[in-house]
Amino acid sequence: MASNDRVRVRGVEIHRPIIYGNTAWVLTQKEREALPTPDHTHRWTVAVRSAASAPDSDIVGGADDLSYFIKRVTFKLHDTYPNPTRNVDKPPFEVSETGWGEFEITIRITFVQESGEKAITFYHHLKLHPWTASGEPEIPPLEEAAKMGPVHSWQYDEIVFHDPYQAFLNILTAHPPTPLSKSKRRPVPFHTANPASLEASKGGTPEFTQEMEKEEAERLDTAKQKLAQEHARMVDTIVKKEKELEALKKELDKALQGS
Repeated sequence: MASNDRVRVRGVEIHRPIIYGNTAWVLTQKEREALPTPDHTHRWTVAVRSAASAPDSDIVGGADDLSYFIKRVTFKLHDTYPNPTRNVDKPPFEVSETGWGEFEITIRITFVQESGEKAITFYHHLKLHPWTASGEPEIPPLEEAAKMGPVHSWQYDEIVFHDPYQAFLNILTAHPPTPLSKSKRRPVPFHTANPASLEASKGGTPEFTQEMEKEEAERLDTAKQKLAQEHARMVDTIVKKEKELEALKKELDKALQGS
C-alpha cells in the first residue's frame, strides 16, 4: 500500500446507509414437530443489509453487497442458543434461527483493514409478534399470527466516516450505494416513533424510501434539539444551585464570625 494511502483526507465526510433488524415467521405445526426443540414457535433471520431493496426482492433491503467496507458482523444471541456468538465473515451478513421468545441481540460491525476504523455496535430487540400502534406487546394465537404474515422489525441508520484514509476513501467512492426508492412502491417499515405508519406497513415486504430517510433525519434532529434544550436547562439549574450554595456558605461564615 502506498504511503499516501495511509494519510487521512481531512475535511471529508462520507456515509453509507444500512439497515439492521429481523424478519420472523410463525412455524407450522409440522415444522414445529420436526424440530429437536418442539417448543419453538417461530423462525427468524437477523441481518445487517444495505438500506436499498433490490427490485422484486422478497427481503427488506440488501440491494448492495456491503463486504467492500464490512469485514465481519458478529451477532450475540441469547445464551440459551448453542454458540451464541455468531461471526459472519461474508455476505449475506445474517443469522437464521428458531425460537419462542424475544430478546436483545448485540450486533458488532467490524470494518475492512483499509478503513483504520474501530468496530461499532448496535442493539436490536428481536421481534417475533405482530406490531401494535402503541408498541406494547400483544401475543395473538399462533394460527391468527400466521395469517397475518411475517413480522418485520428494521432500523435505518447511516455509518459516517470522518476524515477517512485515502485508500478507504477510494474503496468507498468506487462503490456508491444504490439510492433509496423515491416513491412508495411497497409497504413501509413500521417504527414506534411514528404510530401512524402501522397501517402503511401492512400488505407485503416493506421497503425504505427517500421520504422515510428524510423523516428519520428530521426525527433525529428533533431529538438532538430536545437533548440540547434539556442539557441547557440542567446546566442552568446547576448554576442556580451553586449560587444558592455559595450564598448559604457566606451566611454561615457571617454567623460563625458573629458568634
